[in-house]
Amino acid sequence: MSSIDKRLASKIYLYLGALFITSLVVSNLIFQKFFLWQPFGDVSIFGANLFEVSVGILPYPITFLITDLISEIYGKKKANEIVTAGIFASFFSMVIVLIADVAPAITNSPIDDMTFSKVFALSPIAVFASMIAYLLAQYVDIAIYHFWKRLTKGKHLWLRNNFSTFLSQFIDTFAVVGLLCAFGVLPWNIFFGLVISGFLFKVFIAFIDTPFLYLFVYLLRKRFHLAVGEEINLEN
Repeated sequence: MSSIDKRLASKIYLYLGALFITSLVVSNLIFQKFFLWQPFGDVSIFGANLFEVSVGILPYPITFLITDLISEIYGKKKANEIVTAGIFASFFSMVIVLIADVAPAITNSPIDDMTFSKVFALSPIAVFASMIAYLLAQYVDIAIYHFWKRLTKGKHLWLRNNFSTFLSQFIDTFAVVGLLCAFGVLPWNIFFGLVISGFLFKVFIAFIDTPFLYLFVYLLRKRFHLAVGEEINLEN
């Protein structure tokens, strides 16, 4: 690979990392707002409406699409590095939020202390729960992705994309909802409903993002003249 191509590949990796970290941090900041999507009408599961999910779930599937793309093009090590950077960024953002929450608002502040605390007070608990779930899910996703990549010798991209995402998303949903219930943020009586609803929503999104993964992988392979299963080595 030429030096020009290597610089371009590094720049693409940098921007993918920026999108990943932004999606992750934003999902942790906006999670407290819930919405109801009813493509199949009024359906409930274990006391929770089907697809009654947090808005924080909207950017979250993007992180799995990006780690799958990085895994495919740049390899397992680079995907894990992005995951680790995302964890650091999330905890650092929560430190900033906590400091901002402690700082007293002035009299004519557009947002008073009570409003700010109501929006962000649960964020540290949520991020702790989310990061534990996220840590498990993302590393599982990357490990399973590369397992299927080796098994299929780089073929059948749809298989490793979906199989890795399905299991990792279930782990993430089960863990984060369980921890939020344990911390008293959510009631236990809707635990199973939220887990099933959240998981099915993520599976639906995973099916949707598969064509985008194929498109991006195709464009990057074509640009950098990569064979099926070949990865870009940014270390050399």
